[in-house]
Amino acid sequence: MDALGFVAGVAAAPVQGRSALRTGSITSAFAGGRVARAAPVRPAQLPPTVPVDTVKAVVAGVDIPVDAAADGADEVDRGTLETRQDCIAVAIVAHVDHGKTTLVDAMLGEANVFRANETVQERVMDSNDLERERGITILAKNLAVNYKGTNVQLVDTPGHGDFSAEVERVLNMVDGVLLVVDAVEGPKPQTRFVLKKAIEMGLRVAVVVNKIDRPMSRPEFVVDSTFDLFVELGASDEQADFEIVYASALKRISGHQADDLSPGLEAVFDVLLGLPRPKVRPSGPLQLMISNVDYDDFKGRLGLGRITSGTLSKAEGVVVTRPGKEPRRAKINELFRFDNLGRAPVESATAGDIVMFSGIDAFDIGDTLCSPDVPLPLPPIAVEEPTVRMTFSVNTTQFAGQEGKFVTSRNIRDRLQKELERNVALRVEDQVETPDSFTVCGRGALHLTILIETMRREGYEFMVGPPTVIFKEGADGGKEEPFEFVEIEVPEEYMGSVIDMLARRKGEMVDMAAANSQGLSKVSYNVPTRGLLGVKNALLTATRGTMVMNALFAGYRPFAGELEAKENGSLLAFESGKVTAYGMEGAQDRGRLLVNPGQEVAKNQIVGVHQRAGDLSINVVKLKQLTNHRSANKGIDKGINGVLDFSLDDSIEYLGQDEIVEVTPLSVRMHKVIQPKRGARR
Repeated sequence: MDALGFVAGVAAAPVQGRSALRTGSITSAFAGGRVARAAPVRPAQLPPTVPVDTVKAVVAGVDIPVDAAADGADEVDRGTLETRQDCIAVAIVAHVDHGKTTLVDAMLGEANVFRANETVQERVMDSNDLERERGITILAKNLAVNYKGTNVQLVDTPGHGDFSAEVERVLNMVDGVLLVVDAVEGPKPQTRFVLKKAIEMGLRVAVVVNKIDRPMSRPEFVVDSTFDLFVELGASDEQADFEIVYASALKRISGHQADDLSPGLEAVFDVLLGLPRPKVRPSGPLQLMISNVDYDDFKGRLGLGRITSGTLSKAEGVVVTRPGKEPRRAKINELFRFDNLGRAPVESATAGDIVMFSGIDAFDIGDTLCSPDVPLPLPPIAVEEPTVRMTFSVNTTQFAGQEGKFVTSRNIRDRLQKELERNVALRVEDQVETPDSFTVCGRGALHLTILIETMRREGYEFMVGPPTVIFKEGADGGKEEPFEFVEIEVPEEYMGSVIDMLARRKGEMVDMAAANSQGLSKVSYNVPTRGLLGVKNALLTATRGTMVMNALFAGYRPFAGELEAKENGSLLAFESGKVTAYGMEGAQDRGRLLVNPGQEVAKNQIVGVHQRAGDLSINVVKLKQLTNHRSANKGIDKGINGVLDFSLDDSIEYLGQDEIVEVTPLSVRMHKVIQPKRGARR
């Protein structure tokens, strides 16, 4: 490598990550007889930093040796690397429903966060309404407790792969990981995802075997399976030698042996405090990477991150930058540290602390706060690219504007742009060919469904199209598509139905295990993401609701070929009006209905699932003719079957390529998009 290449590398390298070099570093490369200078230059006559382009030109002109340029570039005083013993930051990660948030609740109780007479709600960290309703963690949460003289900074992270961006950002600012594994189920696909990320980043992991009190618990199997997973993911010998603790977060008992448990979670804290402490540079120049964004009605935008070098103070002047971007000057208004479940204002914080700050409006996740004198940005957070896209558009059905508060394209665009500020895995593009429409890309259907449900509850009214996968061009120029690793547990008698359904969706079997003591068989597949869109409800129906499916993104692979069309078509409303029991009674023989008597429907609205392939228009608003011989209401509701109750998730999963979902604060309706000169078969 020549000197020019070296300096260009210094500018772009993640370790240096700077767009300018200090003048002292440059002039020192000319000193010591290594390069002759035409005239002496005093450092006081030079600016504090010089753009990299200038350095490239100078280096190219005088041909500085690589070692000389390296010596000069390294002379920035980064401070002494020290280990802080009084604090530790730990991410608590797990598969969905393995008891992670409940464990956090128990740890808060162990650390005496709550008063003895205080009533504490369950899953206190899941503050979002959607999180409580669905029983999952969507957003990463921060808290800090003091335990035996150590400030323990805990981060509760999502367990679903569609929110992997939250996990990746959290792992970027912690010292270790507390991996929670169910004592019966063992490591699951999402366990694999988080563990792989932690191992790649060189983090140490401690394992909590939770729910040890379950009757079918098998701790030895779980520990062996977890160790095998560590080895499979390429863990070092040090990482594979992980500490283990057994616990029941619900009963608040724990121990270092599965058969020797004691009240309290002291054993969990002992393992946690045994993880490596942070290595930071308190005397170095300021470096804080922004890992999350929040908003306060009074304080404005709030940034969250961990100080890795230097000290940050209230009212301090800083620069906001990232590699390849010009530093922007800013000022910190208020500074907060996490204290129990809240945040407390502080005058200053030092390297190793996770802080939140206000006063800076223009910043993005991945930016670095630096000292104005030494702007050394950290490498930005690398986040997995989106794999699924959906179309958001203005509501144009006959119900448009009747139930929503925010209904215009500008309202929708502003809300999506606001979401981009904190949702780093999201992408939004205006559609040129279709006015008032936006292409929204995310990590999966659930990722986008959560956004849709959130907007709906905020008063937005809009339409969304069916989810479709994002294709890529491979290295050989061929077409590639996203695949997912799918693990399904199902009673043995339904295994044939599962295998047949996944085979028709281009799935490739990876592994199959015989039935366990509970009569459940396990099968693993690699399936195109296309094949999984809409498959969950079909599998639940085929297995009488006994199937448990977990999926994990497995990367891009060559296009698997076209899939079969939907097995069942849709029942469409023949005309607009109010649904009648008489009309339903005559239509229910055609399939399962989705509407109830008295409900308003629009023409071509999807009012049921056809029992055959292809769509069919039915008249669910039909009125019974009045006569002089019988009551007009006699026999109308005789034999009406129960209707299907589709949630937003079910509706999005059901959609075909020519169908849309109308989303309002009060309703979720599906419609068929009828093209000109083409109608549904009656």
